Amino acid sequence: MTQENPTIQRLEDQIDWYDRKSNINQKFFHWLKIIEIIIAAFIPFLSGVSAPAILTGSAGVLIVVLEGLQHLFQFQHNWITYRSTCENLKHEKYLWLAKSGPYADAENPDVLLADRIESLISQEHAKWIAGQEKVGQLKR
Repeated sequence: MTQENPTIQRLEDQIDWYDRKSNINQKFFHWLKIIEIIIAAFIPFLSGVSAPAILTGSAGVLIVVLEGLQHLFQFQHNWITYRSTCENLKHEKYLWLAKSGPYADAENPDVLLADRIESLISQEHAKWIAGQEKVGQLKR
């Protein structure tokens, strides 16, 4: 029975997590924007057919709510940040597998890989925290 490399297990887990979260945030962002565009396109139509003011006004309110949700949950920012981190982790994996780049002359490529992937993850966490603090400041 062979024992798997814990660094590679961690790397694979993180690649899967960032890929999944990036895709979820991308879908939420796109769906919110599609709904906003459709509702916004209907506002002039509703005005043109003399729809009740409550209907036209509600459409405008809904657009503001959807945009507020996007701003609060940062779907676009998270999508891009998570995708970037995922691709950087994949890049490290392929360099390590090929024993190229920083791994070519490394005494212990596994230790170097662990250091580099944890650094990438820490950088992403710092960006996420900064984004959350920015949102928190805007809420005050």
